[in-house]
Amino acid sequence: MNTTLAQTAAAASGAGMAVIVVLGVLITVMLVWAVRLGIGVRRREPAPPRPAEQPTPPASGPVHEEREVREPNEVPRAGDGGERLDPHQLGGGPSRRSADQSRPRFDDRP
Repeated sequence: MNTTLAQTAAAASGAGMAVIVVLGVLITVMLVWAVRLGIGVRRREPAPPRPAEQPTPPASGPVHEEREVREPNEVPRAGDGGERLDPHQLGGGPSRRSADQSRPRFDDRP
């Protein structure tokens, strides 16, 4: 393995300083090139939409929030043996809309 370049850079000689300066200039040139490339890419992108091109709300007015109460989807209990349930045993059916749409209140404590 040739470590001459590393030893030269580590030495406190003029050649070591020159290697460090050359590497610094090389990194600076690469960064300037990357910025110029990014500017060119930005110029080729389409312009953002003008205010007249923005989407407008529907003629019927804004869409409002909708609330509904769903039936509880209880997790089944494990058998008497205490075996845990696997995901395929839980059932993935969606819940249904509840017949009673009144919001549950928790301030009616006995």
